[in-house]
Amino acid sequence: MSTPAAVLFDCDGVLVDSEGLVHAAVAAELTALGWAMDADQARHLFLGLAWPDMRPLVETRLGPLPAEWEEDFARRIAALLASQAVPVAGAPAAVERIAQAAPVAVCSNSSRAELVIKLERTGLAPLFGGRVFSFEDVPAPKPAPDIYRAAAAACGVAADACWVVEDSIAGTRAGVAAGCRVLGFARDTPARALIEAGAVAVFTDMAMLPGLLGLPGDGA
Repeated sequence: MSTPAAVLFDCDGVLVDSEGLVHAAVAAELTALGWAMDADQARHLFLGLAWPDMRPLVETRLGPLPAEWEEDFARRIAALLASQAVPVAGAPAAVERIAQAAPVAVCSNSSRAELVIKLERTGLAPLFGGRVFSFEDVPAPKPAPDIYRAAAAACGVAADACWVVEDSIAGTRAGVAAGCRVLGFARDTPARALIEAGAVAVFTDMAMLPGLLGLPGDGA
């Protein structure tokens, strides 16, 4: 495989091991509001979705939410992440190796405030050179292709020359819709589901990623 023109990463579950924290917090929040669920159910319902796409699902079950609900809850999530988020095992080394060979960017359905906190806490922020995109930076969140098209442009390459690394069905569909080739990180989402969503291959260990992109893992 030739060196990729750019590699565009999802954040939660790919770079930062935050999804367990967030899904537990979502489950607790919605249970308190009257929709009883556990963290696994929250993950199944909301994995990969941005706050604006969560609201109608929640309101269908619970009725109208206060206008400030997302903002208030996102603030509490941000505080949780600031104290507890950690990198996905192997992610920092993999991104550092890939960034030696090609531009890299982050594309997340998180709010910008949450995204910045996660990348700074885990020490990943400097690797991306400011190419960090939240759903708030584009017209529509994943599964729309906007965020991956914007990241490709920031890297100075066409979207169809980029590889995307995703762990959710919504994110995989976004990458495919943008014209990118998608590698599915089958950590929380079954490999078959990622392939069915359009991933060209799946993997389960971030240490494998440089090799899948045609790069030696040790930087040689």
